[in-house]
Amino acid sequence: MSAVRLVPCAALVWAVLSVSALAEDNPEHGAELLQKECASCHAVGRTGDSPHKFAPPFRTLGQRYPIESLEEALGEGIVSGHPDMPEFKFDADDVGDIIAYLKSIQQR
Repeated sequence: MSAVRLVPCAALVWAVLSVSALAEDNPEHGAELLQKECASCHAVGRTGDSPHKFAPPFRTLGQRYPIESLEEALGEGIVSGHPDMPEFKFDADDVGDIIAYLKSIQQR
């Protein structure tokens, strides 16, 4: 009887782990998105200067505030007081990827 119960439990555990693996953030995709949407003004990598002199390098954002605090703004639309910056809005999967990438490049 216990062997019969193990099969459904094992199947359930496998299903949960499979879904979790699919939901993992992809920092490489986040880097691609930032390169495409933001690199014309911001330094989006571990090195280099921002092309726009007032645009902070993304590797320094963690010095100003926790990177996780950007999740809501990225999903609902980033609006800056700077007139040159357009509004950006990303879907939930992209936000996770962007946050994962930003965390990976932060300077201490």
